[in-house]
Amino acid sequence: MRGLHTHRNRICTAMGAALLLSALTGCERREDTTLPIEEEPAAEGQEPLPEEVQEDLSTNSILRADMDVRPIAEPPLEPLDVIVPFGDSGSDLNPDAAAMIEEIVESEQFRKGGAIVLRGHTDSSGRDEVNLRASRRRAEAVAEHLVEAGASEDRITIIAMGEQNPIAPNARPDGEPDEEGRAKNRRVAVTVMPPPEEEDVPAIDDQGVPATELPDPATD
Repeated sequence: MRGLHTHRNRICTAMGAALLLSALTGCERREDTTLPIEEEPAAEGQEPLPEEVQEDLSTNSILRADMDVRPIAEPPLEPLDVIVPFGDSGSDLNPDAAAMIEEIVESEQFRKGGAIVLRGHTDSSGRDEVNLRASRRRAEAVAEHLVEAGASEDRITIIAMGEQNPIAPNARPDGEPDEEGRAKNRRVAVTVMPPPEEEDVPAIDDQGVPATELPDPATD
């Protein structure tokens, strides 16, 4: 019985040693196949990584070297529409009108040299021809200030609208004048266009012929 017991102990010991050896071998294999773990940046007071390690980390980027990285195009510039008010019946600029002209001058459309259209308006009081002249004088007053601010005269187009396009009632339902509405109708509508897009210039050959007019070699 004692010999049988001793024999069993030897078998258990051998099996345990075999299992331990197998476990150690598996750990070594897993260590060999595991990807290296990137080290965290050195904290304050710690030594930095060796230069060769830093170079290796810098080259292992997730971005492809041949990727086509293009800047995002800016949205196209829209026309600027501004109302310059003339609350009084004349063509002199009041503080509100001066503030709106300042807004126009500071706009990107104005700085980039876009075309400017000035449409003068009046209320419905007075004869048509008188209102046309008054609307033109208001548009010319705005144009004068824009030219003083740096706009060239050939950029500006003046259109006298008279009383044709009111934005508020000129009279009340009882027929009496609507002074508040008439004051809103005395105005200059300003539109500043964005600059025209530059067209592609065709290449020119040695003889001064545009590339678009060169004969097709396949047809010779």
